[in-house]
Amino acid sequence: MEKKDTDALIAEVIAMLKDANPDANTDKVQKAYDFSKSMHTGQLRKSGDPYIIHPVEVAYIAAQLALDAHTVTACLLHDVVEDTDCSYQDVEEMFGTTVAELVEGVTKLKQIQYSTREEQQVENLRKMFFAMSKDIRVIMIKLIDRLHNMRTLSFMPPDKQLRISKETLDVYAPLAHRLGMQKIKWELEDIALRYLDPMGYEGIMAYLNAHKEQDETFMNMVQDAITDRLTRMGINNKTYGRIKHVYSIYRKMQTQGKSMDELYDIYAFRCVV
Repeated sequence: MEKKDTDALIAEVIAMLKDANPDANTDKVQKAYDFSKSMHTGQLRKSGDPYIIHPVEVAYIAAQLALDAHTVTACLLHDVVEDTDCSYQDVEEMFGTTVAELVEGVTKLKQIQYSTREEQQVENLRKMFFAMSKDIRVIMIKLIDRLHNMRTLSFMPPDKQLRISKETLDVYAPLAHRLGMQKIKWELEDIALRYLDPMGYEGIMAYLNAHKEQDETFMNMVQDAITDRLTRMGINNKTYGRIKHVYSIYRKMQTQGKSMDELYDIYAFRCVV
């Protein structure tokens, strides 16, 4: 998505909320944006952009996922308690208990330290996320927060890029998988791979780009065949085809010891009946 000013972005967020639910409390969302923008005045991202861009982009992703107005409001406020003079009580008084508890939950999750690569400890970390979250929306906000941070990871120093990418693969991508947030999982994994093994990532991308036209032709043929067969059997259906994402292909190559040319299961089809 091309960079837009935050006023334009929040207008799009509100439009998406109204489209998903005409009764959504978008006045509170606008109020949260104005408040967050005021509280983060003078704060900058590593990119040099005004800090408010981050919570607005997080809210934008949440709206794209058709999450409710409380969640979008909390996205706009998710850093104010930790990074400004705003307190939990301030948020509760202005935006209600539900939003305040979501913001507090995200703030608490930030205090969990990732300090080991041992799989058992990583699993304990995932469990801790669930145990500390009274509301599953807290984890959803945290995942979206991580996604936007990964999208802007290029502005971080190399050592942090590697640490954050490893943490993303170990903790956040599996959490997204457990919540059924597959598109977020795929993007988190692909961005992390780009930093952890740039040559491996670029090699797969180059192969996929070179074979894009023939892959699309093949998938369309299979998709049409499945749709036609199910329809002739009297089964109403919607069938979708896609190329598996880069990290998934990378993992298959690693575990099976094969090159791209030797893999046959890089296509996926989903039939909704």
